Amino acid sequence: MPPFVSDELEQYAVNHTTDPGPVFNELAEEVRRDVPSAGMMSGRTVGYLLNTLVFATGAKRVLEVGTFVGYSALMMSSALPEDGELVTCDVDPEATAIAQRYWARSPHSSKIRLALGPALETMATLEPGIDLVFIDADKENYSNYYERAMELIAPAGLIVIDNVLWGGRVLDPRDESDRAIAALNDRVQADERVNNVMLTVRDGVMLIRKR
Repeated sequence: MPPFVSDELEQYAVNHTTDPGPVFNELAEEVRRDVPSAGMMSGRTVGYLLNTLVFATGAKRVLEVGTFVGYSALMMSSALPEDGELVTCDVDPEATAIAQRYWARSPHSSKIRLALGPALETMATLEPGIDLVFIDADKENYSNYYERAMELIAPAGLIVIDNVLWGGRVLDPRDESDRAIAALNDRVQADERVNNVMLTVRDGVMLIRKR
């Protein structure tokens, strides 16, 4: 992901975002050291944005499409009430094994349920009334995830989609992933069911709510 701001400004933003504590910092350090696709991790700024959205909306049911190493799941679960639940979907047993190791060190791990398997299959089993859906998985399915999320989201719920700027490649889509994200962005913008705002946080975050 090419930076939209200088490395110095990106680090400045990180330094002026609440330190999430040892579990998060050690997870991030291990991933940056040992995982080739470390750039997929949400990190402190996006993580705390999600944490704040869960808290501010009073969410009790959260769905995450794309677990990776579990940083964002743990961030969101820590803002849920004690009776809250976060279902997180992924197909990668190796990445989610890292996630589970760090979740186990958190007092919020009991709120997290990992669904290992294709996300659309998991989403098909869920009941509507979900308060917040975070989509950050395979880009080719973004439009499919969005449409199912629209069926699942509560009337006052929020859909959050990551990577909507896709390193700037949405301006000149060339491959399948580029085109999928650009198509999703256009679909949301034209969708008369919703109000939406695109934020230039890291690689772009779209916030969507029903009208």
